[in-house]
Amino acid sequence: MNPWHDVRLLNATANGLMALAGVALAMAVVAWAIQRPGFALQAVVVEASTPAEPLAHVNRALLRSAGASRLKGNFFTVDLGAVRESFEQVPWVRRAQVRRIWPNTLRVAIEEHEAIAIWHDGRLVNRQGELFAANVAEAEADGALLEFSGPPGSEGEVTKRWQALREQLAPLAVAPESVTLSSRWAWSARLDNGTVLLLGREQGMPIADRVARWVAAAPTVQTRLNREIASVDLRYPNGFAMRAPGALDKAPADRGGARATAKPASPSRPAPPQDRSTPSKRSQ
Repeated sequence: MNPWHDVRLLNATANGLMALAGVALAMAVVAWAIQRPGFALQAVVVEASTPAEPLAHVNRALLRSAGASRLKGNFFTVDLGAVRESFEQVPWVRRAQVRRIWPNTLRVAIEEHEAIAIWHDGRLVNRQGELFAANVAEAEADGALLEFSGPPGSEGEVTKRWQALREQLAPLAVAPESVTLSSRWAWSARLDNGTVLLLGREQGMPIADRVARWVAAAPTVQTRLNREIASVDLRYPNGFAMRAPGALDKAPADRGGARATAKPASPSRPAPPQDRSTPSKRSQ
């Protein structure tokens, strides 16, 4: 049958051509409309992601400069991803969220880094355990920072250890001001009262359990010793050792009196400290 004599086929073809023409016309109208001057970007509004916490360190002049370098196109054609990346390259900016506000404005919400510590290479550590580069003097404007150190890539673990120690040590009214993870993955911490905690590695009894045992026994043991404590060795499986300041500077015969080993029968009822004439053998 001759297709030119098929009325249904001819009607379907005509309808299809008309639909295509309509789509093309609509696209042309949209392309024309979005190029109108009324949709040219007129303003970029920068604000803190949390209104109750205004930006403290981000330089707004740098933000404007960084944003302007990527503002290409208009309200419809601007690359929001490129704009976001440009803002996140500014010091102290942790994250930026960019959205369009009809008809010609961009709104940028900035999340600022909150520095809590200095990493051993001079970079800063934020509360999420991420490293970032910024002016240390600015970070310390509100107070001294903590000190963290560890193998590459361990900053997140070090931050988590600090958070855990801070919670566990709260009953003793002390807090860690320095946390170190050695290349052999052994932990140590210095408290804000000057005491050093030797935590060892996460093997055998968990570190959290060893710290909890010491926190429970420390008030009683320290009262009986009636002296300052320079360090506490928590690497023992069944107790801990406490050393007084200057113990290592004394003669060998006197070292035993400066170093006390407490081996509590239970976390709640520690045994009295014993003076030893020879240093206790440290756990491996």
